[in-house]
Amino acid sequence: MSKINQIAWDDTVLPFQLDRSDIRGRVVRLDGVLDHILSRHDYPAPVSAMVAELALLAGLIGPTVKLRWKLSLQVRGNGAIRTLAADYFAPERDGAPARIRAWASFDADRLDARPPFQQIGEGYFAILIDQGQGTTPYQGITPLAGDSLSTCAQTYFAQSEQLPTRFQLASGQSRQSGEGRHWRAGGMMLQTLPGQPMQGEGGSGEGGLIEAADILQGIESENWNRANILLDTVEVLELIGPSVGPTDLLLRLFHEETPRVFDAQRVEFGCSCTADRVRNTLSIYSAKDIGHMTTDKGIVTADCQFCGAHYEFDPKSLGFEAILDAEGQPLSERAAE
Repeated sequence: MSKINQIAWDDTVLPFQLDRSDIRGRVVRLDGVLDHILSRHDYPAPVSAMVAELALLAGLIGPTVKLRWKLSLQVRGNGAIRTLAADYFAPERDGAPARIRAWASFDADRLDARPPFQQIGEGYFAILIDQGQGTTPYQGITPLAGDSLSTCAQTYFAQSEQLPTRFQLASGQSRQSGEGRHWRAGGMMLQTLPGQPMQGEGGSGEGGLIEAADILQGIESENWNRANILLDTVEVLELIGPSVGPTDLLLRLFHEETPRVFDAQRVEFGCSCTADRVRNTLSIYSAKDIGHMTTDKGIVTADCQFCGAHYEFDPKSLGFEAILDAEGQPLSERAAE
């Protein structure tokens, strides 16, 4: 693939449909986005792997939300990797890029040689959809199960939406001629079109969780199994790129399934943090609480966990007992105007 085509497919999500089998899906490529996310944090290798996986899942699941909505993926556990979070901000207008950010917290002294997913421990995988101001966010939660975050996401769709779903993801650092090492990642999602809801309670999966075999019957089951067998043949470098474009990959894997592609969605790194948002977050605290947050230099500091932005505030301008506004002017004077 030429350098121009590589750039065209980096940081994109390509929707497609397999017409023969009534299966839809997406191919995601994250190059600059993932490198931006991980280069701003000195994560150990297991943590980087989990952040990359969650960012890919956000890119694949995120396009289901509507214009200007936000989708969040959250993972919490009791292991060395305590928290993982990724947000997908839908485009603010037609033709605009979507935005992705991701972050993790962990206990470095508890990390070991086990597979990264096992170091999350027991906990939950959550999907939240925020439709904007004045609405109540949707939240779906499933326990951590299986051997990967992808498996957890598959369990969520089977359990909460009764939609058999499959994810195949890959990530790593690569170096091309004349360039330094940087992160690349790619993945694919397959999902059946909505069908008849499952009858009865409980599924055949771990702890009674629902799996694809509990939902699909007959020709639908045959189509699903065939598509999954074909996806099993994909190679890591085909997913990550850059030598194979997403359209070429679909033809390699599913040429007999009659793949049909739709318009690709561009994605970029994006963070919603601002000084005003931080200030609003601190508005619930009293002057006494703000005093405990004040440093020896007489300021209150805050750092964004996602992008690393650093903010400094005059403590007198924070909390519900603030006496100064954001510009340092007395609030009593502004109220008198």
